[in-house]
Amino acid sequence: MPETAQPVFQTERLDARNPAAILRAAAILRAGGTVAFPTETVYGLGANALDPTAVAKIFEAKQRPSWDPLIVHIANQQMLAEIATLDQQGTAARLIDAFWPGPLTLLLPRTQAIPDAVTASRPLVGVRMPAHPVALELIRQTGLPIAAPSANTFSHTSPTTAAHVLADLDGRIDAILDGGPTTVGLESTVAEITPDGLIVYRPGAVTLDMLNNLLGQGTAHLHIPPERSSPIESLPSPGVGIRHYAPKARVLLIDSPEDCAANWDLFIENLRQVDDKLGLMLPDNWPAPEHASIFRWGSWSDKETLAHRLFSGLRALDDEHVTHIICPLPSPEGMGAAIRDRLQKAAKP
Repeated sequence: MPETAQPVFQTERLDARNPAAILRAAAILRAGGTVAFPTETVYGLGANALDPTAVAKIFEAKQRPSWDPLIVHIANQQMLAEIATLDQQGTAARLIDAFWPGPLTLLLPRTQAIPDAVTASRPLVGVRMPAHPVALELIRQTGLPIAAPSANTFSHTSPTTAAHVLADLDGRIDAILDGGPTTVGLESTVAEITPDGLIVYRPGAVTLDMLNNLLGQGTAHLHIPPERSSPIESLPSPGVGIRHYAPKARVLLIDSPEDCAANWDLFIENLRQVDDKLGLMLPDNWPAPEHASIFRWGSWSDKETLAHRLFSGLRALDDEHVTHIICPLPSPEGMGAAIRDRLQKAAKP
């Protein structure tokens, strides 16, 4: 698959503050086109989830392999019933009541209405109801469930602004609905209900603690991917690719970063043996070494802010043409698990 692709057509830019823009975006989706739109997590690249030809345009624009399934976004229970089945008294219903609309994707048994391409031919479909008012209104006006992975080229850093989307996909999608920066900044939590508990394939703003507090302690577990010895046929969930969310620069991660926070100058000087064009994702109040590009990440104790600014920081340092980005890893509590997940995938060679 090529690193870059030539623009195919002109991307229409729409201002989500204008109600007519949402109607225009809905018309494009109903006609089988592609529209990038904001959710509370990141920007998604949407197409009619029931139309295989429209769904194929997502894979083409993103240069996304067919083995990576998509998430379907809905606006109401009627759409849910059209694409998935669930026990209305069971665990799925409890999770939906607690966390929808919001950043939780559930893997549910699919109906025949969902094309194979959406699920990578697997029997479960990822579904969520976004909490962003623009996303919900767009889905309502379209009148269709919308398949929408993140609106970036495959495996690249996810977009949290319209500018990020255009940097990757301008000229390859029909339209972008600009609703300003997203609020959460990391993709949704993805979970599957099994007889042995809740498997969390991708951590997010709905944390393991929140899930366990609802369902009972020890119910939710993070998925540990197996070592692969054969070619990928399909992934069990969106967002579990080995390398994902990656900037152009090589990401170097520092665990237990508090041990070296007070000695960054010496630490960075040692890393200059690797490269002299360094970028740092640097928490507030940590001393800044000389001769490095700095992105001030936020308070080290405020993991929601760190999550919100993560992808913007990686893209900002890429824009400064650094070749290596050094990033401390927060502790795994709360949103820290989601931040670590994204960074560890971004750092894979």
